[in-house]
Formats: sequence, structure tokens, C-alpha cells
Amino acid sequence: MLAEKLETLKSIFLEMEKALIAYSGGVDSTLVAKVACDVLGERALAVTAVSPSLLPEELEDAKIQAATIGISHKIVQTHEMENPNYTSNPVNRCYFCKSELHDTLKPLATALGYPYVVDGVNADDLRDYRPGIQAAKERGARSPLAEVGITKAQVRQLSQELGLPWWDKPAQPCLSSRFPYGEEITVAKLQRVGRAEIYLRKLGYNSLRVRSEGDTARIELPPEEIKEFVVKTDLQSLVSTFQGFGFLYVTLDLEGFRSGKLNQVLNRELLQQVS
Repeated sequence: MLAEKLETLKSIFLEMEKALIAYSGGVDSTLVAKVACDVLGERALAVTAVSPSLLPEELEDAKIQAATIGISHKIVQTHEMENPNYTSNPVNRCYFCKSELHDTLKPLATALGYPYVVDGVNADDLRDYRPGIQAAKERGARSPLAEVGITKAQVRQLSQELGLPWWDKPAQPCLSSRFPYGEEITVAKLQRVGRAEIYLRKLGYNSLRVRSEGDTARIELPPEEIKEFVVKTDLQSLVSTFQGFGFLYVTLDLEGFRSGKLNQVLNRELLQQVS
């Protein structure tokens, strides 16, 4: 079953003949880049968009992974932070982010002779609230993983079978996702969240989020790691470090890490509208 999906994925790229991959360095887009490179060789190009919402470490990972795969890799700048529709952080913020991304990639692809821009959207993404998917579709981007019906779990399985060492890399959405809808996003806020997450990763915690609400940092860790974190971490040193980044208060979410947690406010509002 999964082997058949991989062959179908390869056939899509074979039909494309040339493709530019919107490449973040995450596990999804990296699998797309790997398969595209295997099929198309030099006719595949991975492009990473850099902005304040991307951690510098993520960019370095993307460079290393692209070099390991052997795909040509290009870096471009995007300017979503100049768009008030994005920085005001509405519930469809991702629409404006992906609009900026694909308004940058599509003319680049045309200029370089690539007829297709593809992304790493998978089948599970289609079942979540992802307004950015609409923006990409409006600009003609294709999502081969979703087209074939490859789920997130299957992305990781295929990546492992293909020998990609980062097959179990934690999801790392853009830093703007750390803020509750309606709170203005600034470069300074993005930087302090990014520095806080880097600090925690250096302590040995990889699957995490630092949610930012006003001057408060709320740390999310997997539930099974919370007790160890509290016992082993020098909490006073952590608080002082976070305050040095610009936060006034530091809290720990006792529910634990859950991807997309800030979207629960949307689900609550929908329930209220129905009831």
C-alpha cells in the first residue's frame, strides 16, 4: 500500500519534468524534496523562504538536509511582516503568510523555467484548519503528498525507509503560531520566543512550544516530561533567562504540549455559534 503511494508520488514528478519545491526543512517538505531529487535530479530545486518567523537553527537544518539529499537549494526572503493583515494576527493569518510565500515563489519558478511549484502539505493537513492551503491553491501550487493521500505518519515511515535521518524530527511551525489570535506580532516578540525555545532545546527538550501571551511565556512540554523538567531544571535560572529575553512572567502548561492548541478557541467559538 505505502510502496504503491511512493511509486505514484514518483510518477507525479516524472510527469512534471521540472519542479520547484517550497522547502521549509520540515519532515514533509524534505520528503517531497528527496523524492523530487531522486526522480528529477538537477531539474528539481528546493527553495527556502527566510523571514523573522523562521528560527535560524531551522534554516541551518534545511541547508544540511538539502546538501545530504543532493538537491539544489536556494534561499529567498519573504516580507509578510510588512503586511498588517499578517501582523495583526487574525484567525486566517496563515493565508497571508502563504500568499506572500507563493507570490514570491511563483514568479521565481517562472523566471527559472520551472512549470510547477509544489509544497509539503500532507493528507492530514487537509482535515485541519489551514487557511494557508487555500492561498497556495489560488496561486497554482500543487501538494503531491496530499494528492497521493500520504498522511503524516506515512511521511515519517517513508522517510525512515528512504534512510532520511531526520524522519522523526518534531514538527516546527513558524514562530507566529505561538501567539493567540488577535495579539499583534512583532519582530521583537518573534525573536524572544525563538530564543526561549532554543534555550529549552539546549537543555535537552525537543518536542516543545513556548506560547507567548502578552508578557507571559507559557512552556508546553510532553506530559510525560513535565515532572522531570520541574525536578531537574534550575527554575530560577530559567526564569531569569526568559526575563532577559523580554518576558516578565514564565509559566508551565500542566496539560502539556499539544500541536495546534491555540486553535481550540476557534472550536469553542464554533460550538457557541451552533448551540
